[in-house]
Amino acid sequence: MEKIIVTIPAYNEEKTIGRVVKDISCVLKKYPRSKIQVFDDGSRDSTAQRAKDAGARVISNHTNLGLARTFQLEIAECVRSGADIIVHTDADGQYRADDIPKLIEMVRSGYDLVLGNRFSGGIERMHWLKRLGNLSFTVLVSLLSQKHIGDAQTGFRAFTRAVAISCPITSNYTYTQEQILKTSWSGFLIGEVPTQFSSRIDESRLIKNPFHYAMNVSINLIRLLRDYSPMKFFSLGSGMCIIISLFLLSLWHVSSSVDTSTLFAVFSGIFFLLALQLFLIGLLSDMFRKTV
Repeated sequence: MEKIIVTIPAYNEEKTIGRVVKDISCVLKKYPRSKIQVFDDGSRDSTAQRAKDAGARVISNHTNLGLARTFQLEIAECVRSGADIIVHTDADGQYRADDIPKLIEMVRSGYDLVLGNRFSGGIERMHWLKRLGNLSFTVLVSLLSQKHIGDAQTGFRAFTRAVAISCPITSNYTYTQEQILKTSWSGFLIGEVPTQFSSRIDESRLIKNPFHYAMNVSINLIRLLRDYSPMKFFSLGSGMCIIISLFLLSLWHVSSSVDTSTLFAVFSGIFFLLALQLFLIGLLSDMFRKTV
């Protein structure tokens, strides 16, 4: 029988953490080797005490480290505790405890990472801007992973010990997209189950500004693509330079001024050489990555 740990990051969630832990405890009764772990990320309220009173094991950060760093600590602790299946959920009560068995059983059936898909399960309320951002990044993650992903931003997920060890998180902002991409690129099997998503009783602790979130996630995805798929990363830049070079070449062809046409020709050649350099850098980086 596998050991199951449900881990919950919490920051100033005293209003909901007790109920969340109790609800999860009820659904875990049919799993004898299971426990609940709450990682208190430097809360300034009574989050830690409420979680303890509800029956969870609580580990507290001295200061607020943020979601990505706390996720890293959560997973490391789960691995040290001998978890075979790790379930990650939020402390705000937006994900339903009743959906946890669906995640666990799908992992048991052979999947390595199972995501709770809010869009197929039903979203009670989400601002249109956040919904648009979620869908946009989900499409991007699907393209980068070359797998159909329905909800790349969901924090409700279950995964195996092998994924926890083999796909470490390096981002300092969020973990959601990075874990999916690394799991996919490492050849693990990803699945999804529909899960209901309820409204928060107050504002989000993570996404207070959608534009700030989008900027940080975009930077993280660029870094991941650069480090794990350098050929794709540099080929994108090379392709853009080729397009610019051809455009300038067309302007050179139709230009009636000698000085202007010479300028177009020179810059067209510069962008062509830059495209060639980027392609060669990507090729060499990809070869080096595969040999280390």
